[in-house]
Formats: sequence, structure tokens, C-alpha cells
Amino acid sequence: MENHTGLSIRFWGVRGSYVVPGAKTVRYGGNTSCMEIKAGGQSLVVDCGSGVHDLGEAFLREGRRRTTVLFTHTHLDHICGLPFFRPAYCENFEVRFVAGHLLADIKLRDIFERLMNPVLFPVQPAVFRDCAFHDLSVGEELIFGDGLRVTTECLNHPGGALGYRFDYRGASVAIITDHEHGDQGVDEAVERFVCGCDIMVYDATYTAAEYRQHVGWGHSTWQEGVALARRAGVSRPVMFHHHPERSDDALDLLRAQMREVCPAAEIAREGMVLHAGEVTAPVA
Repeated sequence: MENHTGLSIRFWGVRGSYVVPGAKTVRYGGNTSCMEIKAGGQSLVVDCGSGVHDLGEAFLREGRRRTTVLFTHTHLDHICGLPFFRPAYCENFEVRFVAGHLLADIKLRDIFERLMNPVLFPVQPAVFRDCAFHDLSVGEELIFGDGLRVTTECLNHPGGALGYRFDYRGASVAIITDHEHGDQGVDEAVERFVCGCDIMVYDATYTAAEYRQHVGWGHSTWQEGVALARRAGVSRPVMFHHHPERSDDALDLLRAQMREVCPAAEIAREGMVLHAGEVTAPVA
């Protein structure tokens, strides 16, 4: 059933680092980062991990003619599906690619050229049809359709990364991946950024115990995600960017442990659709 606000998120890929197909990842999925934000008649893409292939095919089946792709950053697990995003090759499909984490002397199109270099891939970005590139500045506001507002915030990740917040008719969704907690200034900015959100997608690559061996790797924990949700008055924290070696059974166990602490929390899985506003009370 559609939520009255019209703002929703669908997960097309929920893993980090690399693709993990197989019997142990059937329920939660083995594709890497890709999400779809819908608001009114708009449908935006966040990240082009391996899950974006199926999203692109869905766009074509639905007869869509345009989309904007927002990149949190351009590490390989977040762009590896890009060459297989079929709408980019279609003459009658407009695609706008957007990023804002790169250094001033590197443009988003440069990353595409590197990824689809002839040594690595048989065709180059020049074969893309109706595509445009936009390198935004952090804090720049984007407006889509009848009032979907998109804002950004810097995250703590090697090479840089952006968090995105989507606000539409009083509902809100924030995406905070890839991000490592622990930098006070960044953490305080992120807390302000997600304040009052209905849904917050959060990097939970590690457990608290695992994190001690991975300080500086650019990722966080479900425990930190829940704590942030409590401080910021987020209604539903959703854990994302699952460790590639974490099986479905392990994620089931992690979900049970997490829900003992925070009943409103969820773990992202491929195909999951969440509507902003379904959970009305912030995490206690």
C-alpha cells in the first residue's frame, strides 16, 4: 500500500566491497550498493553497484524516460554496475549523473573514463546516449519535480563520500554510507543532517567487536547507527552495506540482536521497500 507522503526507498543492492552470489545470500541478496528513491513521479538512483543492472531493466519495462543517479562516492563496489546500466545506452532515456565528493581537479566523467578504459571494458562512455554529468558542491541543494529536495553532507571515508537527505512533503529519508564514526566534527554534522528523519540508511559493515580490528577502514557498526538514531530523533534506522562474508543466517542473528535494543530498526535486503512516515515515533 502506498504511503500518503509518496516518499519511499527501495533496495536493489545492499552489500559492500564485492558481489557475493550464492546459496548463503539468497534472502538478503548479494549485490552491491544501489537504492531507488521515489517521490511523486520522480525516481532517483543512489549508487551504481551491481544491483543497478536490475533497476535499469525495471526502468525500461516501466517505460520511464529519465532519471538522476547520485553517487555517495566512486569506490568500485558503488560503480561496478555502471557499464551494465542499460538506460544509459538508450537514445530516448535521459540520465544525469551527479557526485560531489571528488577533488577539484577530478571530474565525475573522469571516473567513468577510467572505469570503462579499453583495457578494462570493450566500449567507452562515449557510447552513452542522452547522459549529462554534474559535479556538485557539498551543501548544494537539488530540487526535483513537485518539491523533492535533496541535500548533502560530508562523511568520513577514505577518498571522501557524501550523505544524502531527501525531503518531500514533510517526509524524509537520509542515506549515510560509506561512513566511519569517530571524527567529532563530522559526527556532529551528520547528527544535525539526519535530525528528525523518518528513515536513516546507515553503514553497518561491522559489529562493535569487529570494528576494533578495522579502525580507519571507513565503515561503522549497527550499534553506532542505533545510537545516532536515538540522538537525532530518527524513527527507523536501517542497517546497510553488509559485510560480504556475512551470510543470511548471520544477518538474521544480527537483526534479532539489534531489535532487542531498537525494535524499530531494520536490516536492508534486496527488494525491500520502505515508505517514509510508516514509523511515527523516534527511536527511544
